[in-house]
Amino acid sequence: MMATNWRKSSYSGSGNTSDCVELAILDSSIGIRDSKNPHTPHITVGREGLARLLGQVKDGSLDPH
Repeated sequence: MMATNWRKSSYSGSGNTSDCVELAILDSSIGIRDSKNPHTPHITVGREGLARLLGQVKDGSLDPH
């Protein structure tokens, strides 16, 4: 069994900055976890769901109005 390779965005800062989410490619989905609490459960989304979520973040449709 291979270890899961969690990755943090290069935009999250340098050093020990931990205020970020981390993503991991799983078998047929993407795992998302809080980097401040890496030992807590993660959520799992499909690739299409993640693409939709990122699109909504980028276009601001999830911003409070």
